[in-house]
Amino acid sequence: MSAPDEQSSVTNDVTPSRAIIDAVARAEGVGITEVEPPAYAPLYAAVNPESLDQLIASSSATNGVLRLVFEYEDYEVTVTGDGSVSLTPLERA
Repeated sequence: MSAPDEQSSVTNDVTPSRAIIDAVARAEGVGITEVEPPAYAPLYAAVNPESLDQLIASSSATNGVLRLVFEYEDYEVTVTGDGSVSLTPLERA
């Protein structure tokens, strides 16, 4: 697996789900408002955004020991308990 192409972190005003969309937009070279159907699948097709945000928020309160990995669009998305979001391009055969 290659090194992540895009990284982002969660701040008080940016949720993990929003940080994922921000990172995808940067990786794709498009504006954040363009990461929507029909060009892109909704994030909830890969993960429940509200549950993700709640999970990361609760993990932050418990020393951030968490690592969630899933696929969205053409990327492997990794979200850690400290709010880091990284994208690694998927290698398709």
